[in-house]
Amino acid sequence: MTPGDDAHEGGQPPEAPVRPLARLLDVQDHDTVLDQLRHRRATLPERAQLQNVDRQLGALELRTKELRLTRDEFGERQAALEHQIEASRTRRQTLEKRLFDGQVVASRELQAMNEEVKHLARHITELEDREIEVMEALEPLDRELQAGDVTRDALEKDSQRLRAAIGTTEAALDAELAGEDRARAAAAATVNDELLTRYEKLRAKLGGTGAARLVGGSCSGCHLTLSSMELDRVRKAPPDAVITCEQCGRILVA
Repeated sequence: MTPGDDAHEGGQPPEAPVRPLARLLDVQDHDTVLDQLRHRRATLPERAQLQNVDRQLGALELRTKELRLTRDEFGERQAALEHQIEASRTRRQTLEKRLFDGQVVASRELQAMNEEVKHLARHITELEDREIEVMEALEPLDRELQAGDVTRDALEKDSQRLRAAIGTTEAALDAELAGEDRARAAAAATVNDELLTRYEKLRAKLGGTGAARLVGGSCSGCHLTLSSMELDRVRKAPPDAVITCEQCGRILVA
C-alpha cells in the first residue's frame, strides 16, 4: 500500500484545497447579505406607513388647534351675549314689577319706564338673534372637532399597530444580522489582512462589492465581458494571484 492509499480508503477523493481568493468571496457574500438585511431594516413598508400616519396626526393636531382657537372665540362671544341677555331680562323684570305694583304714579316716570321696557325687549331679541348666529357657527366646528377625535383614535391605533410590527420585524432582522456578522467575522479571519484591507477599500468605493466572480467570461460585479487576452491572463494566473477586473477594478476570482 502506498502512503496515499489510506487517504483514498473507502473511495473518498481528497478534498480540493480552498483557494485563498475563494475565502474572500465568502466574505463578500456575507457582506452582501448584511447590506441586504440592513436595507430591509431601513426600508420596512411599515416604516413608510408609520411616517404617513405621523404626518396625518401632525396635520390633524394643527387643524384641531385652529378649530379650538376659533371655537374658544365663539364660546367667549356666546358667554358675553348670555350675560348681556340675562342682565337685560333682569332689568326688564324689575321695571315691569315697578310698572304694575302701583308704587310709581307719575305719568312721565311710568312712560319712561314703559319705553325702557320696550327697548329692552327689542335689545333682548337682537342679542338672542346674535346668540343664535354664534351657536350656528359653533355647530360645524363642534362636528369637525368630534370627527377629528374619531380620526385621531383610529390613527393612534394604526400607529401602535405599525410600531409593534416594526419592532417585531426589527428584532428578527437584528438576530439575522448578528448571525451574519459572526459568520462574516469567521470568514474574514481566514483572509490575509492586506488583501482584506484592499477589498474593504474597493467595497467602500464600488457600491458594496469589492470582489466579484468570473462567470462565463464576465465580471459579476460590473457584468461586462473581459477581453480574450484578459481572460487568458486570469486563467493562467497562480491561485494566490490578486487580479482585478480591467473594467471596474474589483478583485476578480475565477
